[in-house]
Amino acid sequence: MNHVVASEDIAGSPEFRHLTSIDGIAIDLRYASSSNFVGRDLYSPYDCAWLHRDAAAALERFVAWLKERRPGHTALVLDALRPQRVQQQLWDALAGTGLQMYLADPARGSIHSYGMALDITLLDETGRELDMGTGFDDMTDLSHPALEEGFLVAGKLSDRQVANRRLLREGMLAAGFFGINTEWWHFDCGDRERVRATYRRVL
Repeated sequence: MNHVVASEDIAGSPEFRHLTSIDGIAIDLRYASSSNFVGRDLYSPYDCAWLHRDAAAALERFVAWLKERRPGHTALVLDALRPQRVQQQLWDALAGTGLQMYLADPARGSIHSYGMALDITLLDETGRELDMGTGFDDMTDLSHPALEEGFLVAGKLSDRQVANRRLLREGMLAAGFFGINTEWWHFDCGDRERVRATYRRVL
């Protein structure tokens, strides 16, 4: 099996599903606008509103979980498929800044490049993003789930902010995703090494 596929070819592939095929979510791909840490649209002319069908099915499970637990709340997808060539652009943009720790080295491959990772947050009943204590792509320790307890004790994160993060994590874990220690918004669908070994990377 060929372990790579061009982003131009995934629209015709049954392996991938477009985000618009998933009911009950909102979509705001931050790298398809200037609302990201690089400050420019990194995705045009590519349509990156895709997930591998396995991750799409897991996202549907999260939507169902959320509907049951928090009616009126909506999943907002901030990033899904990120082709390898865009990952390289991000990596290069952060060269020499000390911030590359927030990115997967393109040589190994981001799980986003397999369509098997999501950056996600939640909207309340009025359509406003829940307060998570930082924004998306905030590259500071305050974004680290692993450090939340300390920030809570120190008063740098509120009970509400941590509760909002825990709600997101609880639902995503229940749906089959795994969080990471450094970004409250990022979730991998399944084990990273298994994804790299068995799924196709999008170039």
